[in-house]
Amino acid sequence: MSNQKIITFDNLSLQEINTDAELIPLLTPEDEEEMNKEELPSDLPILSLRNMVLFPGVVIPITAGRDKSIKLINDANASGKVIGVVAQIDENIEEPTPNDVYKIGTVARIIRVLKMPDGNTTVILQGKKRFEIDTFTQEEPYMKATIKEVAEDRPENNDIEFNSIVDSIKELAIEIIKESPNIPSEATFAIKNIESNPFLINFVSSNMNLSVIEKQNLLSIHNLKERAMETLRFMNLELQKLELKNDIQSKVRFDLDQQQREYFLQQQMKTIQEELGGVSHDAEIEEMREKAKFKKWDEKTGTHFDKELSKLQRTNPNSPDFGIQRNYLELFLELPWNEFTKDNFDLKRAQKILDRDHHGLDDVKKRIIEHLAVLKLRNDMKSPIICLYGPPGVGKTSIGRSVAEALGREYVRISLGGLRDEAEIRGHRKTYIGAMPGRIIQSIKKAKTSNPVFVLDEIDKLSSSHNGDPSSALLEVLDPEQNSEFHDNFLEMGYDLSKVMFIATSNSLSTIQPALRDRMEIINMSGYTIEEKVEIAKKHLLPKQLKEHGLKPTNLQIDKKHLEKIVVGYTRESGVRGLEKKIAQMVRNAAKSIAMEEEYNVKVRTEDIINVLKSPRLERDKYENNDVAGVVTGLAWTSVGGDILFIESSTSKGKGTMSMTGNLGTVMKESVTIALEYIRSNAESLSIAPEVLTTNNIHIHVPSGATPKDGPSAGIAMLTSMVSTFTQKKVKKGLAMTGEITLRGKVLPVGGIKEKILAAKRANIKEIILCKENKSDIDEINPNYLKGLTFHYVDKMSEVIDIAIINQKVKNAKKLS
Repeated sequence: MSNQKIITFDNLSLQEINTDAELIPLLTPEDEEEMNKEELPSDLPILSLRNMVLFPGVVIPITAGRDKSIKLINDANASGKVIGVVAQIDENIEEPTPNDVYKIGTVARIIRVLKMPDGNTTVILQGKKRFEIDTFTQEEPYMKATIKEVAEDRPENNDIEFNSIVDSIKELAIEIIKESPNIPSEATFAIKNIESNPFLINFVSSNMNLSVIEKQNLLSIHNLKERAMETLRFMNLELQKLELKNDIQSKVRFDLDQQQREYFLQQQMKTIQEELGGVSHDAEIEEMREKAKFKKWDEKTGTHFDKELSKLQRTNPNSPDFGIQRNYLELFLELPWNEFTKDNFDLKRAQKILDRDHHGLDDVKKRIIEHLAVLKLRNDMKSPIICLYGPPGVGKTSIGRSVAEALGREYVRISLGGLRDEAEIRGHRKTYIGAMPGRIIQSIKKAKTSNPVFVLDEIDKLSSSHNGDPSSALLEVLDPEQNSEFHDNFLEMGYDLSKVMFIATSNSLSTIQPALRDRMEIINMSGYTIEEKVEIAKKHLLPKQLKEHGLKPTNLQIDKKHLEKIVVGYTRESGVRGLEKKIAQMVRNAAKSIAMEEEYNVKVRTEDIINVLKSPRLERDKYENNDVAGVVTGLAWTSVGGDILFIESSTSKGKGTMSMTGNLGTVMKESVTIALEYIRSNAESLSIAPEVLTTNNIHIHVPSGATPKDGPSAGIAMLTSMVSTFTQKKVKKGLAMTGEITLRGKVLPVGGIKEKILAAKRANIKEIILCKENKSDIDEINPNYLKGLTFHYVDKMSEVIDIAIINQKVKNAKKLS
C-alpha cells in the first residue's frame, strides 16, 4: 500500500492505514440527497484509471503520471471541477483510446489537487453519480465524451430483505476488520456511522480486495439490491480467506514453539546420554577417523577427508548442516577408493561362458574376446568402452553379465531410458536439501570395487530437459582420457573410473549424441536367424520356462520342427522375447492340464500349437510363380529381420504417365522415377518400342499398402518389373534381387544383406542378384546359411536384365502399341 499523506475513510475498511493521515469526513444523508438532485453535464472530460474503480459517494486519492491526465485535471480544477472517471480495461496500455476503457463510470468532483515533491500530481476525487458514455467527442489533448445518467433501481425503505442484506454487510465488514491484522480496530467506528445504505454498499465494494473487472461488474449492476447481494458474496469469500490465513499462521507459530521445545529436550537428552556412557557425536566422529585409517586413498583425498571431518566436528549437532556433512563423510568412507577385484584373463573360460549364455552372435563374442585379450596383454591399459547396438531382445544386456562373470568382476547396471536430469549422472551439490551422489558413484559404492563391469542400458533413450542434458554429462564418464578424474557434484572430488569396463546398449544410433557415439566402439548385434532362434528356444527358453512354471523336462517336450513352427508362424522379431512369451503360453497350458489332471500331449504336435496359440498370423511371404509379367521379388530389411517384397507393375492405354501405390517413401519413389527414365533412354537396347512408352501408362504397386516402405534396396527390382511389363516377358523363376540404381544404369550396394539372404532362403528362393560390392557381406555369413543359394554379382543394370528376364512371353501377353 502506498504511504500517501491524505487517506480517505474508504481505505479504512480492508486496507492498511497510516495513523498520521488527515481524514476526510464520511458522506452524510444530506450530502447524498443533494448529490442525487444535481444535474449531470452533457459533455465531460474522461479520466481513465489503472487498477481502480470509483464508486458514487466514495473519496479516493489518485496519482496522475500521464501528461494527458495532468492536463485534464488542471483544466477541470480551473473550471467546473467535475470530470468523468472510467476504469481502463488493460492496465498495461500507456495511451488508452476510447476502445480501451469501460463505458460505465462515475462522475467525480475534484476535492483537492496536490503537487508532490517527486513531480507527480495527486488529486482527491469524490464519486457522485454513475454514467454511461454515449459518444467520444475528442481524444486530444485528452478524451471528452457526451454522457447520459445511468438510473439506479433502489428498493423501498421498508424492504425487509434489502435491510437484512445491508445489516449482514455491516456485520461482515466489522468481522473482516477484526480478522485482518493490517486494519486498525477504529475502522469499525466508520462502518457503524455510515447511515446511507447505498453509500455503505459502494463504500465496501470500493475497498474489497477484488480485481478491476470484478469491481466494474459491481458498478455496472443497476439494481441496488442485486449489487448488495453480490457484494455480500464477495465479503464472505474474503472473510473465509482471512480466517484460513490466520489459522495457518497460528499452526506455524505452534510448530516453531514445538521445535524450540524439542531442541531443549534433545540437549538435555544428550547430556544424560553422555553421563550414562552412551554414544555421543564425538564418539561417532572418532569412529569415522578410525575407519579412514584403513582406506586406500591417496594423500590428496585423505587431506580433503580430514578437513571435512574437522568441519563436522565444529558444526552444531542440532543444525541441519550436521546431518548433510555426516552423510557426505559416510559416502567417502563407503566408496571403494583404489580397491579392485583381480581380473581372470582365462580367455578359453571366457569363451565357454559366452557360448553357454548366448547361442550364435559369433562376431560379437569374437570382438569381446579380442578386447579381453588386449586387456590381458596390457595390464595397465584403460578399459575399453563398448556399445552393443541392435534391435530389442537379442541379448545386449545379458552379454554384460556374462562378461562380468568371465572376468571375475562385479556387475552393475543402470537403466538410462527416459533419464532427463543431469544430476542423475553427476549428482546434486551437497548444500541442497535431499542431495545425493549421481547414479555412477552410487553404483560404484554398491559394487564395492572400482573396476566393475558397468552396463549403461538404453543409452539411446536419454532425453534432455530444463534440468540439463544427461548425455552431455556422460561425455566425461565415457572418455578414457577424462574419466580418471570424474567429477561428481556431491562428492566434490575427482573419482577414478578409468578401470571400469563400460558396456552401453542401444537400439538406435541415430538418437545418440554424435560426440558420445564417437567415444564408444560400436558392436552391431543384428539379430538371430530362425535356426539360431530354434536352438536358443531348445537350450535356454524352454528349460527356463519349465523351471519357472514348476514343471520338469519330462512334463513337456517340443522338438525343433515344432519350435520352428512357433518361430515362423507366431513371432516376427530380431530377438527372442516374443518367442519366450509364446513358449511360456505352451508351458502354461501344460501346467493347467497337470493341475486339473487332464490328459494332454507331452510331445507337442502341430494341432496342439494351433489349439493353444490359435492360427498362425505371421507366416512369411512365399515365392510366387512367374506366370504374370511385371512381378519381381525384392529383398527388404526391417527392424525385426529380413523379408521378401513383391514389386508389381502393369500398363494401361494412356499418355505415358506413371503412378505409384503401396505407401512408398521418398527414396523408393525416386528409384521408380530413375528406373523409368533409364528405360526411356535405353528403350532400343531393351527391345522396347519407343511408342509403347508414350501410348501406355505404367503403374507400380508394392503390396501391403498399410505398411510404410522406403529405402533404395528395391531399385533394380523396380526396373526389372517395368522391363518385364513393357516386353511382356517372364522373370526368371526362383529369383530375388536387391540393389540401388543410378540414372546411368550402375548398380550400387545396399545394407542388411545377412537378414535379406535368410529371408530369401525361407521363401524358397534359389538365385539372388546382388551388387559386386556386396560380395564381402556374403563372405562374412556362415556358409551353412548359404546352402542351396546361387549368387549373381552385377555391376550394371544391363547385366540384371540379362539374368532376370528370360526370352519367353508370359501367358496371355498384352499387345502394347
